[in-house]
Amino acid sequence: MAVTGLVYGEVYLKHYTGVKHPEQPQRLLAILESLESAKLLDKLFRIESAPVERSILELCHDPGYIDEFKLAAENARPFFHTYDCPLSPRTFEAALCAVGGVLKGVDKVMEGKVENCFCAVRPPGHHAGRSFAMGFCYFNHVAIAAKYLQVHHSLERIAVIDWDVHHGNGTQEILEEDHAVYYASLHQDPSTCYPFTGGASETGKGKGEGYTQNFPVPPGAGIEEYLKAMESFEQAMEKFRPNFVLISAGFDAHISDPLAHVNLTREGYEELTRRVKTIAEVHADGRLVSVLEGGYELKALGESVAAHIQVLSEG
Repeated sequence: MAVTGLVYGEVYLKHYTGVKHPEQPQRLLAILESLESAKLLDKLFRIESAPVERSILELCHDPGYIDEFKLAAENARPFFHTYDCPLSPRTFEAALCAVGGVLKGVDKVMEGKVENCFCAVRPPGHHAGRSFAMGFCYFNHVAIAAKYLQVHHSLERIAVIDWDVHHGNGTQEILEEDHAVYYASLHQDPSTCYPFTGGASETGKGKGEGYTQNFPVPPGAGIEEYLKAMESFEQAMEKFRPNFVLISAGFDAHISDPLAHVNLTREGYEELTRRVKTIAEVHADGRLVSVLEGGYELKALGESVAAHIQVLSEG
């Protein structure tokens, strides 16, 4: 078996969102329970959470935005920027530790302590932009991880693939001018799904033109449409040859998920994982870090993550 890391910390449970909010602490508990049932939990290299340093946050987020978020949490504001981004006393701490945990996972992969890693963190991040929170997201941990790999590990080419059912508009906004990071997103068609961005015509800006690739799929799409998109991404990776692969791993394209209308299954996530893992093995010495984004039907989320980690752990 490959040595796969698991980033997790109880601080991630301390971000309370309210009883009717879909992004609940129970999401992580469902994942841990599923990993235990699949007899995977004890086989994973455990990586504890830690808060990220402010200077690293500023690789992707405006200083004023960070200050505003911290102050809003300290002043017990009910939400930050939008109603779907609620605040509780430890939300800011949890968000800092979500980013910090992902970066610890990155470091363990770069050190060779693990071959790949899954980060069971919350709050999620891919809708957060340089100076805005939205869609349950406050800090963009995957975008920060990409910049961190450039600055602190001197990597020249990082691939980010986002298969959350919702377009990662924040990740795209942060990375779209960077030709050293290739961002690809597979998501439900923006004409029918939040955040209503991510059309196929959005391909990057400035020096980053051609390094953003969006694959919107229609409502009702399944694994066939996703694998067709993956073929195009694989071809792009043959030219780009990434040194490291990051996954924004949302599991809300599952047929059972209540927040969208795409029909992936546990087996579909297994196949997507296998395809992306192969890209990492061929081009990046297997270096891959996967970060939890969406997924709101607890049973489907737990089973899909377990399948995802099972593939990551295969030798």
